[in-house]
Amino acid sequence: MTIELRAMPADRLPAWLEETRRSYEQSRIESGESAEVAARKARAGMAASFPGGKVAPGHLVYDVVARGSNGPSTIVGYLWISQTEDRADAWWVSDIEIREEHRGKGYGRAAMQLAEAAAAEQGAATLGLNVFGYNSVARELYESLGYETVSTQMRKPVGK
Repeated sequence: MTIELRAMPADRLPAWLEETRRSYEQSRIESGESAEVAARKARAGMAASFPGGKVAPGHLVYDVVARGSNGPSTIVGYLWISQTEDRADAWWVSDIEIREEHRGKGYGRAAMQLAEAAAAEQGAATLGLNVFGYNSVARELYESLGYETVSTQMRKPVGK
């Protein structure tokens, strides 16, 4: 099985934008934000990166595609990378998702390696990412690929 990144076709972008916004909003809620704040931040972030529903310059959105040696290609997930606002040579994994039924098969690892190559082709010297604290599987993957923690936020409930 070969993994490749294919530019997401424009006709799939609107549904992907809505799915990604909802997923990001839910992750923010699971990390402790109120539903109202999470919704506001998710909408604002997507609007900035996809004005008018179109991919802004400095953003690349891909389907993660598994291609068998004799079989058809299957979309197993998606990857969104983007240039940071402050440095032309610093890129960011804005989002990556491997569909649940395809997880545990090495597709995420392969997609991240392809993300590194895609960012390098754009002139990136670094590729960064955020991972929510509850997502230990993703953290382990990123660490195994050589990503290092550069910042940590912590929180503890108090009162009540």
